Amino acid sequence: MHFQPVSKLVLPSGPWDTLLGFLVERFPAIPAPVWVDRLDRGMVRVDGEAVAADAAYPGGRLLTYRREVTNEPRIPFEETIVHADDDIVVADKPHFLPVMPAGRHVEETLSVRLARRLGNPDLVALHRLDSGTAGLVVFSARPSSRDAYTRLFRERRIAKVYEAIARPLPDVAFPLEWASRIERGEPFFRMREVDGDANAFTRIDVIERGAQAWLYRLLPVTGRKHQLRVHMAGLGAPIVGDPYYPVLREGIDGFDDPLRLLARELRFIDPISGEERVFRSERTLRPPSDPAST
Repeated sequence: MHFQPVSKLVLPSGPWDTLLGFLVERFPAIPAPVWVDRLDRGMVRVDGEAVAADAAYPGGRLLTYRREVTNEPRIPFEETIVHADDDIVVADKPHFLPVMPAGRHVEETLSVRLARRLGNPDLVALHRLDSGTAGLVVFSARPSSRDAYTRLFRERRIAKVYEAIARPLPDVAFPLEWASRIERGEPFFRMREVDGDANAFTRIDVIERGAQAWLYRLLPVTGRKHQLRVHMAGLGAPIVGDPYYPVLREGIDGFDDPLRLLARELRFIDPISGEERVFRSERTLRPPSDPAST
């Protein structure tokens, strides 16, 4: 049984004689012998059927394949399952673990780990957290009820509470709502605040005041990429351990300095039962001077 998500591609028309020729040109980082091995093992299919490496190029048909990474690095932190029923699974994700396969991580992702652990290849994440963010992620456990739960997120009918550690702001009056316009920045994976009508809103309050850092409560009203990180940086209190904001820190590797951002709580009315659901992360955010692991 396969647990990795399937990637799909409608094969374009083109000059390739064989499927292998197309794959080598489309994915130049993957050598031809690797594609031959994957084709032989049925990891690459056309319209759901296994094909030979020397098969004629089937333009216009649906290619499906599963990503594999050689010598994938291990993420040395474990997820926990907060809740599981026939329809949803709620997991408590550690820092550094990606939710979905991307880049150099396939097996070492929350979605694949959970699918293997529960023996359920139908698990689909209903939303995302950045790999650096810890906390709650909700998965759909079966296709028959998936759309009902997907609509909760699409229609913003889920109340989310985050916590973050950042520098003190004794001259700022809390609680407050930070509103700004967020657009894609440079490099492509960063976001930035720009002039214009606000499209991102976050409610911010203080939970605990320390001498060197404060614990903040963040309630995102909208869901822009990196919204909480950008807003805290814009407020003058970038989240501790953030490698992207307010400036990009290059060459950051390892697990010593996690982003101190936690998806603490999710609350919603269950679309199947009609009951209120409340889930809370049991993780803690490590203060900047604490050498303990995540």
